[in-house]
Amino acid sequence: MAYSKIERAGVVGAGSWGTALAQVLAAKGIPVSLWAREPEVARSINAEHQNPCFLRGIPLSENIVAHTELAPVCEGKDLVVMVVPSEWFRQTGQAAAPHIPEGAALVSATKGIEVGTRLTMAGILREVVPHVPEGNVCALSGPSFAREVAMGLPTVVTVATKDQEVAKAVQQAFAAPTFRVYTNDDLLGVELGGAVKNVMAIASGITDGLCLGANTRAALITRGLAEIRRLGVALGAKPRTFTGLAGVGDLVLTCTTDQSRNYSVGFKIGRGQKLAEILSEMKMVAEGVRNARSVYNLAQSAGVEMPIVTETYRVLYEDLDPREALFNLMTRRLRPELDEV
Repeated sequence: MAYSKIERAGVVGAGSWGTALAQVLAAKGIPVSLWAREPEVARSINAEHQNPCFLRGIPLSENIVAHTELAPVCEGKDLVVMVVPSEWFRQTGQAAAPHIPEGAALVSATKGIEVGTRLTMAGILREVVPHVPEGNVCALSGPSFAREVAMGLPTVVTVATKDQEVAKAVQQAFAAPTFRVYTNDDLLGVELGGAVKNVMAIASGITDGLCLGANTRAALITRGLAEIRRLGVALGAKPRTFTGLAGVGDLVLTCTTDQSRNYSVGFKIGRGQKLAEILSEMKMVAEGVRNARSVYNLAQSAGVEMPIVTETYRVLYEDLDPREALFNLMTRRLRPELDEV
């Protein structure tokens, strides 16, 4: 691969975020092969240049060609972007692996931590696509709702990997007047920020569903960021990462609007709905529900105190009443604010 120029791209996952990223690349004239799990999605994209299932009403570039097989999406590509839910990330990566070129830049745009292994998505890619050099494995993250990206509204994200030449190549491939891309060498920190903020968004939605006001939301975001940073530093991430786009930027976005699926799940819980009922009504995945379990387990194994994550986990998986969870948080041992890492 010539790192100065990405000319052919494949995007694995035709949900709202995968389609939006494909649109960013295609709008720059890069031919994009897009893998869709649902045949009807592939047909709509190819025949009508629309994705009515996940991005209704947004016209898509003719440079996007959809497939239901992984081989034509990955083979011969300079850039392969993985954008499937964390629950299916490993099995999809395993299926795609034989078709991904050794020299490709391999980007995860999925925010999550795998249940059981407690690996980030890049960690999974390193396991299931071992022939791709470690420095070619990247994560793309930041405050970025898919619909706004696909509409061409100004958005700023970061791409992280250990190899900055690869990071720059991916940066150049995606960068556009309405899609600004920074680079970062803290891959772990960027991924942790993106994963844990989904759990915090559920918690924020719960507080708004309970009509607890702006003070509560602001406190939750602030203390939520402290928890994310505490976990990241304990696992070897750089503290400054969490002051950036993949940390506070993404956290603020997802904790303050019902465009966030995770926030919406929390809001409905705060209003009294049961989780099973909420999930049965959703077509798209709210990663924070699954990540609440994996982040809770990761924090426990690392010996890191994350009270908001703990109480959110208990609300989701132990049927704890949200008001009791709030009481538990508000009556914890009093302490100085800044006596921690």
